[in-house]
Amino acid sequence: MAESSQRLSALDALRGIAALAVVLFHYLSYYDQLYGHTFTPWAVLDYGRYGVHLFFILSGFVIFMTLERTRSAGWFGLARAFRLLPALWAGIVLTFLTVHLMGPADRAVSLGSALMNTTLPHEYLEFPHVDGAYWSLVIEATFYCWIALLFYGLKQWQQLRLALWAWVVVSYAGVLWWRDIPDALEFLVKDLLFVKYAPLFVSGMLMFRWHRHCRPPAADLTLLALAVGHALIAYKAPFSLFVVGCYGVFALAVAGHLNGLANRPLLWLGRLSYALYLVHQNIGYGVIGWSYQAGLPGWAGVTLALALALTLAAIIHYAIEKPALSWFRKLRQRAIDQPAPLPVRTLP
Repeated sequence: MAESSQRLSALDALRGIAALAVVLFHYLSYYDQLYGHTFTPWAVLDYGRYGVHLFFILSGFVIFMTLERTRSAGWFGLARAFRLLPALWAGIVLTFLTVHLMGPADRAVSLGSALMNTTLPHEYLEFPHVDGAYWSLVIEATFYCWIALLFYGLKQWQQLRLALWAWVVVSYAGVLWWRDIPDALEFLVKDLLFVKYAPLFVSGMLMFRWHRHCRPPAADLTLLALAVGHALIAYKAPFSLFVVGCYGVFALAVAGHLNGLANRPLLWLGRLSYALYLVHQNIGYGVIGWSYQAGLPGWAGVTLALALALTLAAIIHYAIEKPALSWFRKLRQRAIDQPAPLPVRTLP
């Protein structure tokens, strides 16, 4: 049991590493593309944008574990809402105010758009993101809706697996014929089915099944191979190979070969990763831009931006995220303590 817990802790550490990679990509490579640095960032930092893809794999793994422990779609939805929304709302307020005060001006949104961001599917209504990083949260929320519908609706793993097969096949077709998708199907295929990213979630779910049941059937392994292979056509080389490498690192962590990552600094970073993701990008751009205006060297601005982002993430995590989750767990426990609770769901 302790070894299994340490494996999952290694996944938390991976989440922290992925978050830091995304932050450094935005502060260095992407800032240089948008506004220009006074120095040339290392080219290897371009790979940091694909830390989000590791988030998606992790999400598939963790969400399927959550589903098997949650007795109804309603409780699953509440669990996800308490996990995402309180910290998101705090991030929206901080980012909205900071960008309007400090800039960059091209990153500011209206109050109406900021309010729509609180619902997450704002992108589908063509409202801009308060922070550029929120695009992935829209995909996450959409994934939660789909997988809850499939899990609680189909009830059997064999039926759910067929649906996942169909989703992965559609994802292959979608990326292969991306520019030829009919207008009538574009929103469904590109947005609601997010065919560029869906196999990342599917692979995470399958790796959880492997972790849980140890000897997956051939149908699971075949689908996993197909989901992993999707990266080779969905993303341009060499980034496609990097995403495949992320699968390898993730599998090593699940197998217990990266338990050394479960150290205090990386686990702390992993705990802050969601809040850090919420507040880092546009606030960081404002700090870096202000630093240049103040005559500071570029590296100093990046350091200040990273320090502020970590500070804000820690405040959100400890003051908002943890209390909200603690309150929800107490609420759930009171419901469980009531007579005749339903057993834990495990798809056969």
